[in-house]
Amino acid sequence: MKTPSPTLQGAAAAPALMLAQIISLQAGSAVAKEAYAVIGPTALAGMRLVFSAAVLWVLVRPRLRGVTARQWRAAISLGLVFAAMNLAYFQAISRLPIGVAATLELLGPLALSIVLSRRLEHLAVALVALAGVLLLTTPGASLPTAGILLGGAAALCRAGYVVLSRRVGQLFSDWTGLALALACGACVLAPVATVADGDVVAAHPAVLGTGLLVALLSSLIPYSLDMTVLRRIDTRAFGVLLALSPAVGAGVGYVLLHEQLTARQLCAMALVVLAGAWSVRRATRNRAPADGSGTRTARSHRPM
Repeated sequence: MKTPSPTLQGAAAAPALMLAQIISLQAGSAVAKEAYAVIGPTALAGMRLVFSAAVLWVLVRPRLRGVTARQWRAAISLGLVFAAMNLAYFQAISRLPIGVAATLELLGPLALSIVLSRRLEHLAVALVALAGVLLLTTPGASLPTAGILLGGAAALCRAGYVVLSRRVGQLFSDWTGLALALACGACVLAPVATVADGDVVAAHPAVLGTGLLVALLSSLIPYSLDMTVLRRIDTRAFGVLLALSPAVGAGVGYVLLHEQLTARQLCAMALVVLAGAWSVRRATRNRAPADGSGTRTARSHRPM
């Protein structure tokens, strides 16, 4: 697997990469939830990490001898977050609609965006996106408390994932860091998944194919795209861009499933898309050269 191409630099590529990430992740979640009739969420979360780690390890073939202690600490930390985030989210979507669970998970990166805000306009755009995500959460009369708590746990893990994924991307010039992190997460979660549903996998070996598909769609592809994006934009802008996920999901539901959107949902989508577009526009402007010489003006060195 080659190092990410340096030609895709700056925030201009971020929206396309994030869109691909969102579509892949949502498709993987849908496949996973459909499989819950046969296998439990814990086992599927375990297969998701194990297959992702195995595929990436074969593609990257990381050389462990040159990995420093600092790099190991970052990769192991990310791996632990992978294990916790996968388990919490897959348990959440077993109790909640995917849209609600995804919305709750997004609160983590959006809260991180607010915490990292250094100027009033940063806080404003993060709050606009947060308002959009909250509007997309359909207020159910009987949402289970366990599902809400698991969604909140997934949100905390997602915030940690954003920070650590960026850190690993900075410490490793290639995909070795992600390969190590996925392997660490798989080593932690695989025994738990085996104890929980190992007998079900043995009785229904076809679920291994489902696990592989879920791993590709909801782990390997999105995590790789996330690390690529986080090498180009900061965690604040990433958190806002990630908020496009519920809006895209609502749009896909309308186009492919003929789901009718309420006025509230349309307003929420508009808020989230507006916040994401504003964030990318500011990032692109601040990284743009001042002239043809390739040098930047003092404006480009100011915080976004």
